[in-house]
Amino acid sequence: MSVPEFNSSQPSGGNALQVDVNAQYVGYEFHYIYIILCGFIVWLIIPGIGLLYGGLARRKSAVALLFQSFMVLAVTTFQWMFWGYSLAYSRSAGPFIGDLANIGLKNVMAAPSPGSAFLPEIVFCLYQLLFCACTVQIVIGGSFERGRIIPSLIFGFCWATVVYCPIACWTWNANGWLYNLPSLDFAGGGPVHQASGWSALAYAFVLGKRKKHDDKTRHRPHNTTLVFLGTCFIWFGWFGFNGGSALNATVRAMLAAFNTNTAACTGMIGWVMVDYIKYRKFSVIGACEGAIAGLVGITPAAGYVSVWLAAVIGFLTAVACALCQNLNEWLHIDDGMEVFKLHGVGGIVGSFLTGIFATSSISMLDGSTAAPGGIDGNGIQVAKQLAEITSIAVYSFLVSTILLYIINFIPGLHLRISDEAEEHGLDLDHFFDEQIGDWSLFQEIERRNNMGNIQSIGTPTVQEVGRESDESKSKAS
Repeated sequence: MSVPEFNSSQPSGGNALQVDVNAQYVGYEFHYIYIILCGFIVWLIIPGIGLLYGGLARRKSAVALLFQSFMVLAVTTFQWMFWGYSLAYSRSAGPFIGDLANIGLKNVMAAPSPGSAFLPEIVFCLYQLLFCACTVQIVIGGSFERGRIIPSLIFGFCWATVVYCPIACWTWNANGWLYNLPSLDFAGGGPVHQASGWSALAYAFVLGKRKKHDDKTRHRPHNTTLVFLGTCFIWFGWFGFNGGSALNATVRAMLAAFNTNTAACTGMIGWVMVDYIKYRKFSVIGACEGAIAGLVGITPAAGYVSVWLAAVIGFLTAVACALCQNLNEWLHIDDGMEVFKLHGVGGIVGSFLTGIFATSSISMLDGSTAAPGGIDGNGIQVAKQLAEITSIAVYSFLVSTILLYIINFIPGLHLRISDEAEEHGLDLDHFFDEQIGDWSLFQEIERRNNMGNIQSIGTPTVQEVGRESDESKSKAS
């Protein structure tokens, strides 16, 4: 069987009315079937982030975060189809950004993809679209409880265009400067985690801190169960995220999936250990954050390191992130979702450790990729990883900050909600009548408040309800 080859005279893969465009993939179908299934699994990260963010927020802003998780997917899909894919992966791209050769997904169909000859380009395009959507959603976490929704969606469209697509081109396009340096990034330590972490930091910086309404609860998650469920979705989705990033169904892809679970588990152990040493107590939220930190740390390394080194990377990344517990105070910001701590710091640690622990004995499990790191005697790889870390950090933070200020000064697109809206919550400010919780409780609170005799925000006692019921019956009689 001959490996499928791209034919520049038929950039779409051929006219399906004249030739069987599937014939070139006979015997290799298992590769693209595996990747499309991985793409379906990655999709679950999107509602997972929505649940995670919704649980971490206070109840009065949780619905807004669930809503944004779907709307970000919608906006990013349009951006990717319009010009995002072309800017990131066009074959005629420069070292910094692609051109518009594939604008509107022109010729993106049955030809072998630029990422792997085993994948029809439309499969590769969908898989990478979901990476972009997940990344934009992570960034939106920087607007936590104080960012208006419409400007945030416009920012997401623009951010994907001027930040994500160029960095993806640098890292994964065959013409990209980081790809040819080369820096090692298996599944997105740079374009996904470092870029989103630094951009969310910029978002939090430009918006400023939340007002000190309900100061005792403003840093407490409102629903641990939602956080737990969101983490489960994200963890499961990461099997497709890392496991599919080999862009084939080789043993290397299987190892990447194994490393993903390993790093999440040791990351959870690392974070819980730090919490227990500091507080002598456990935390479900801490366990979830530890698992996510481990997933972030292993993302750039999953297809380059052995299973035991994956365990080390997950553990060290989570410990490093857990030790940055006071990062908001150090930086004087209000990153309530801790996006920078988990994705910015975690992405940096993971990329750096990839340069140390990457080994060709693992990367060659796909039969073609030689990627030696420091452990193989290629110490210069660590410096190349630092070049990636520095360039992505500076570019994503500066460009995001400039973009946010530009949007903020456009009439009608100011980024931050009013003080009154912040006090009542994004849900009541942006939505019809949707709010998480039991509406009967809210109605009782409102009724008592209007009567001027509210004593607490708790549920009324049985005696009070019974007395009021008797009074109502006597008046009726």
